[in-house]
Amino acid sequence: MSALVAVTILISIAAMSLYATFALRRYLRDGAHTHESAGRASRWFSDYQPFLLPVFMIVFLVCVIVSTFHYSGNFLPDPPSTPGSDVVSLFRVTAAITGAAFFLTQVLLFSFAFRFRKKTRTRATYLPENLKLEFAWTIIPLLAFLVLFLWGQKSWTRIVSAAPQNALEIEVVAEQFNWKVRYPGEDQKLGRSGFRFITDGNPMGLDESDASGKDDFVPAQMHIPKNRVVKLLLWSKDVIHSFYVPYFRTKMDAVPGMTTTLHFTATATTDEMRARLSDPDFNYEVACAELCGRMHFAMKLILVVDEPEQYEKWALQQETLATVK
Repeated sequence: MSALVAVTILISIAAMSLYATFALRRYLRDGAHTHESAGRASRWFSDYQPFLLPVFMIVFLVCVIVSTFHYSGNFLPDPPSTPGSDVVSLFRVTAAITGAAFFLTQVLLFSFAFRFRKKTRTRATYLPENLKLEFAWTIIPLLAFLVLFLWGQKSWTRIVSAAPQNALEIEVVAEQFNWKVRYPGEDQKLGRSGFRFITDGNPMGLDESDASGKDDFVPAQMHIPKNRVVKLLLWSKDVIHSFYVPYFRTKMDAVPGMTTTLHFTATATTDEMRARLSDPDFNYEVACAELCGRMHFAMKLILVVDEPEQYEKWALQQETLATVK
């Protein structure tokens, strides 16, 4: 309701501005005698128009604040993963700094426009230079940028750093418009794969001469164990895709012709998140965050986080590639 009122007020102000503009145009074109009422209207609006600036500013900023709090209930909860918590902390600080800068600049913009409006007995002046002011508005944004940059660089280095030796390696292959995941079998070692091995009967591009790939398996759903580092080996068969798990704040591009890596640790199972969100139908979901074609919106994959014992039981139930063939 508040948004509707705000929009109505802003549309009314815009309509009044347009009317005054056309009225003044007719007044200047045809003369005072022909459109005397239009001239009075344009002069009246010119006198009172500056007072609409603070009104617009207040309505605009109130709408921003109300909308933010109104939709805050739809924000994602704190990520049940690492290093997702680092990403959230950086995002919140960035939002706070940019939000403060946004409100400050908007208030100054409209306040200065109102304060230094045209007045009959006032002559315009200007400041030729103010070194202190220029120093302040240069150094303060620079320091804020450096803090955010160094913080982000530190977080990014941690995200792309080498995974520990005991990490669970999973190969993720992207294609229009599907995700395929391949797990190592009992030997805990993925078989070799590559573009040159792709055929109609071998869509994952497996090297069939590599014995370590015989016990690998390709499930319909993606499962990972809780509290264990998972390392993903990502590549694409066609165009650029992006592996994105919103609840984990985890994202990495899958690029044709190269393998990118990503590692993270889930700290809450799917069942725990269902209880936390009071949503029995909740599922972690892998989405593609790179526009990849007409069916981009449908490129999704269910990701299930299990307790370690449940994950081991599930893995033992999967058919290996050797069995499937």
